[in-house]
Parts: sequence; C-alpha cells; structure tokens
Amino acid sequence: MYQEKLSLSSWSVHRLLGSSRWTVWDESASQPATHVEEGDAALALLDLPQAVAEKGFRYLELCHFHLPTQDEPYLAQLREAIVNAGVSLHTLLIDYGDLSSPDPVRRSADEQFIMMWIDIAQKLGASAVRVVAGEQGTEDAVAIARSAASLQRLHRYGSERGVQVVTENFRELTATLANWQAVMEAAGGRIRTIVDFGNMQSNEKEAAIAYGAPIAHSIHAKPVYLADGSFDEEELRRNVAIAAANGSSEAPISVIFDQDGDVWEGIERIANVIVNSQ
Repeated sequence: MYQEKLSLSSWSVHRLLGSSRWTVWDESASQPATHVEEGDAALALLDLPQAVAEKGFRYLELCHFHLPTQDEPYLAQLREAIVNAGVSLHTLLIDYGDLSSPDPVRRSADEQFIMMWIDIAQKLGASAVRVVAGEQGTEDAVAIARSAASLQRLHRYGSERGVQVVTENFRELTATLANWQAVMEAAGGRIRTIVDFGNMQSNEKEAAIAYGAPIAHSIHAKPVYLADGSFDEEELRRNVAIAAANGSSEAPISVIFDQDGDVWEGIERIANVIVNSQ
C-alpha cells in the first residue's frame, strides 16, 4: 500500500542541498525579509526530482526556503525537472507566516507573502501549499479565530488557481491536539492538514494521529531517534498503523530524516519501515 504512496520532503536532504533562504519578520521594515544560510551543495534542487524518482518515491514535498530563486526561467526549469522525473509535486511547504498574529500589519503582510507563494506553487504544478496556522500561544482563542479567517481567505485564493491550501500540526498555535482540532474546525471542512508524527506531545500522540488521519493531506513520518543514533522502529510502525486504521491510506506518506550521517541511507531505513508496516 505505502510503496505507491511514498513521498520525500526536501527537508530530509537539506544537508545535501546546501544554502537555505529562510524568511523572517523584519520588525523595523514591517515586512518579511530573507535570511540566507550559506552551505555547500552536494545536490542541486533541479536534480532532486530525478534523485527522488530513482529512489522509488512517487511524491515530492518542497520547502519554500530551498528554492534558490523565484525567477520565472528557474521555476520553469524546476517544473520541467519534476515532470520529466515522473514524480508529483504534492506540496510546497511554506515555512513562514503568523496568521494568528494580533498585529494586523504583520498578518496582512504574511497573507500577501503566502499568496505570492501560492502563485509560485501554481507555476511549479504543485497540488497544494502548506500554510503555518500560527505562532501565538495555545491559550489564545482569539488567535485561533484570526488564523481560521486567514486560512479561509487563502483557501479561496488558492482554489481560484487550482492550488489547495492545507495546514499542519506545526508551530505554537497547533502544538496541542485540542488547539489543532479547534483551528481545523474553525477553518471549515474544506481545509485539510498534514499530520506530522514529530510535532505531537508524547502523551497524546496516538489520539492526535487518529484525529488527523481522516483529514490528512499527507503524513510526515518523523521517527523518534535513540541515543545511539538509531530510531525507534516499533514506534514508527505503530504510528503508521494508527494512521492507516483511521483512514489515511490515500494520503502520501513523507519520509522525514534529520540526522547526521549518510542521508540517503537514513532515508531508506525509514522508508523500509513504512513499507513493511502494511
């Protein structure tokens, strides 16, 4: 079942891709700014789709900060590389934005930034963008309402361009199961979510996976690593099984690797556990 649904996030190969272009809020200018983290690249982003296909993955998720440029010729090259590799660009992961911010200037600027990336996703042929629900605290009910209203506006904008807008249990606003549920319910039934095993509180992980599985856009299979550098294979199998039992079988499942050592070997070990969990 999962062999056909295997996906890879560009985060899993960030050690190979070299530089990252992080987006941060510039308080003095009241707008998003780019912070470049330099690094030596062993793999060009344009070569990633073919590398992913050769490793047996059918889907790809790209972090927005891995794109070295937003120039039209480059976007066309990247789209061609994805098409030629025969993989599906399932999600463009936008790793910036606080839609829950009490500052209307920040909130509006971040919405405009996300709209720009929805346009880029359309040019790349991405099925969806993942939007961070918010960075305000979990006790802030008004922040949930602000986030939901922004998500609804962005969903309408994306729908007009053939790009789904999804969110994720990611960052402060959705740090607990209760808050994640509250955001999803307030945003409405048309917005789906990424279910990330690694972003859940340990005491509610199984319940959180069971909740997110039926509304999953994709699953992020992030394992728990042990002191010796290995990961808890049994825990990962159990999480995959819970997701499948609760209706996630149609959602691609992305390998999330984030350790030192041989990147592709680490990715393969996680993928093998996923495939053998069925």
